[in-house]
Amino acid sequence: MTLAALGWNETWKDKFGRLKLEAPETKGLVPGRVVGEHRTHYQVAIDDAEVSAELTGRMRNAAGQRSDLPGVGDYVALRLSIGDGPASIEAVLPRATELIRKAAGETRPQLIAANVDTIFIVTGLDGDFNIQRIQRYVALVRSGRSEPVIVVNKVDLSKDVAGAIAQIEAVEPGITIHAISARDKASAAVLEAYFDGGKTIALIGSSGVGKSTLTNALLGRDAQATQEVRSYDSRGRHTTTHRQLFMRAQGGTLIDTPGMRGLELWTETAVEQPNFEDIEALALECKFRNCAHQTEPGCAVLAAIALGDMEAGHLAAYAKAGGGRH
Repeated sequence: MTLAALGWNETWKDKFGRLKLEAPETKGLVPGRVVGEHRTHYQVAIDDAEVSAELTGRMRNAAGQRSDLPGVGDYVALRLSIGDGPASIEAVLPRATELIRKAAGETRPQLIAANVDTIFIVTGLDGDFNIQRIQRYVALVRSGRSEPVIVVNKVDLSKDVAGAIAQIEAVEPGITIHAISARDKASAAVLEAYFDGGKTIALIGSSGVGKSTLTNALLGRDAQATQEVRSYDSRGRHTTTHRQLFMRAQGGTLIDTPGMRGLELWTETAVEQPNFEDIEALALECKFRNCAHQTEPGCAVLAAIALGDMEAGHLAAYAKAGGGRH
């Protein structure tokens, strides 16, 4: 693995060079790309290696918003450790694009992915299909300067694929739409061209639409676990638990993201009252229907908190407002 295979090019070299000129303390740093984000650390790819890294206290203190901190897809300036300790992330290079939504139940931005060329908005034809949600996804992608492409998945489960495409075209005229079955490699092959030139592609969509299956098809290997959706409501459980960037043997990189139920656009001037629609939606994915979101195994709400997609205080406010068992 080389950094060039992950999208590092002359443009990013120039940005890294300017960073070193502007900040003399960056002497000795090396470039890297964030390929995995966890609650306590990051996985960062450098030339011929992948290292575990942590943020410096200076960087945490300098961040105006949480979304200013590194995310999957970011190029960073890294100080390698001497010995077995983690590397330290000293700076984030200016982003070309960023996918940012409003954090669940709060008025702060949450970074989903950075430096993505094209974003596949994946929707299923087995009960997930929702025009209003597709429109929100398109607006989200465009607000971050990436190119949206609609991927209508599970065509083998619908008798009116043309009708679904017509509905999308009516509200998003001119947008590119591909109707596929992620389980059929020949069907998904139409998406290969988007990776030409070492491009980075990200997948977003609700749980159960087939993002993990599509990820495996585009990688040519089983990198992500998959799980059948529930037959009575076509909803899936989170098989992808954190954002991750994969390098493809065929060229280009792919970012898979956990399914999103709640989706609100982020605007600096937005002042919205917190609501609990995100918790209500996630509760449908809990293992137990009467889950109280406290200590129960298989709780989707607690999983979202552990992932960092929801704050514990938001759940506490929900309980205080009278939210309870489902």
